[in-house]
Amino acid sequence: MSEPIENLTVDAELDAVGLFCPEPVMMLHQKVRDLPAGGLLKVIATDPSTRRDIPKFCVFLGHELVAEQAEEGTFLYWIRKKSD
Repeated sequence: MSEPIENLTVDAELDAVGLFCPEPVMMLHQKVRDLPAGGLLKVIATDPSTRRDIPKFCVFLGHELVAEQAEEGTFLYWIRKKSD
């Protein structure tokens, strides 16, 4: 990652707190679709399966997982939508 997380400017945020697989990834798919190419999305989740599912989502669809962070049962992800 080229810059610290606190310096990242997000274009949108997805709050998936309290939701369980597959809901966070389904919501992520829709939210990313609405972002402009190169847009940065911050995801907040509490489902531990997102630690596996969100990186796979990014690899499969070609988006960049800029950063991820876990603290006390909350998982944060910063995803940059691929350029078209």
